[in-house]
Amino acid sequence: MEKTTEQLYAEREKRVMDTIHLRIPDRVPVQVSPSYFPARYAGISFEAAYYDYDAWLEAHKKMLLDFQPDVVQTTGFFPGAVWELLEPRTTKWPGHGVPSDHSHQSVEMELMMEDEYDAVLGDATDFMLRTYIPRAFGALESFRMLPSMSTVGRGFNFNAVPILAQALAEPEVAEAIEKLQKAGRELKKWQPKMMTFGDGIEKLGFPLYNRAGAGAAFDLVSDFLRGMRGAMLDMYRNPDKLHEMCERAVPGLISGAVAVAKATGNPRVFMALHRGADGFMSLKQFEEFYWPYLKKVILALIEEDLTPCIFFEGNYDSRIEYLFEIPKGKALAHFDSTDIFRAREILGNHLCFRGNVPSSLLQAGTPDDVNDYCKKLIDVVGKDGGLMVSARSSLDEVKPENLHAMIDFTREYGVYN
Repeated sequence: MEKTTEQLYAEREKRVMDTIHLRIPDRVPVQVSPSYFPARYAGISFEAAYYDYDAWLEAHKKMLLDFQPDVVQTTGFFPGAVWELLEPRTTKWPGHGVPSDHSHQSVEMELMMEDEYDAVLGDATDFMLRTYIPRAFGALESFRMLPSMSTVGRGFNFNAVPILAQALAEPEVAEAIEKLQKAGRELKKWQPKMMTFGDGIEKLGFPLYNRAGAGAAFDLVSDFLRGMRGAMLDMYRNPDKLHEMCERAVPGLISGAVAVAKATGNPRVFMALHRGADGFMSLKQFEEFYWPYLKKVILALIEEDLTPCIFFEGNYDSRIEYLFEIPKGKALAHFDSTDIFRAREILGNHLCFRGNVPSSLLQAGTPDDVNDYCKKLIDVVGKDGGLMVSARSSLDEVKPENLHAMIDFTREYGVYN
């Protein structure tokens, strides 16, 4: 008798969580992060992810039903009209800054200057409203003209309201607010559908890898405020301020992830790490600026009975031993270019591993090449459980036959007797 979608969902969810918690599952699960591949596979442009909700959802459904992974990390829909109105300077999306069949690109900017730590630490809301937002969004550049409410409102100064009203009446500010309202109305129009994008996939029997996300405090400073160059220099020039900023960031990273995970009922929290890899900082700097704050977030999520799913982007070969500081069987380590076989040799069965079929192999290899790599993964890394097979990173370009090979071979060969 054919299984219902509800039965398939429960079976896959159990397989995934058994694997993460180091219980021997029925077989090795397979995870996919298809990114823009569903568009390529369905014959639509990447722009659909921003402008055609129904086409984008149907592309995901087609891909999932054809390939049948155990768990999926989707690229959900976000209305491009909102970005058009707000003019983000840090993002280029298909058809807007990059070709319509090209993935989105993040543009790194130094949105907080070296001498602005005190401004952020003193009044983060004021800094975000009057400095950060005008720098990050072209349509909201005039917000720099707004008065500082922490100044004009000091001492219960009732003139603060007229001062604010006068600033809002400035033509440039009024135009920016109008665009912001239009963007809000556009979001409100799409929000009901956006909120159910994942539900539509799960109703087919495929668990979502995560709903919530968190990360490293250093990455938050580096990615969104100081940029890579600024954050790296601050480790030498402004170490105390950088430490304070990272410390301030930790509670928000925790609370945001906990709120979403609890509200959605999905215990897995995705954490992509960017600047902590071997190629970005020394081991001494990792120990001082990166790991302590990251570990606080990881341990706090575990205390909330959530499962950190940590993507170690780049190479973490020299940092593997630090993962012993994570409680056994309470997190997942997704390795990119880290030597996953050496990591298993060092850590043993301390954590579940996810990975790490090379994207280059999936793009340019043959199904036999993929099968050979998956066999080695299962034989060595998944010998006693604790392995979730997946690509090293998300997939935009991949030969369909190679993705089939990764999933089908693992399903057939990775059975625990």
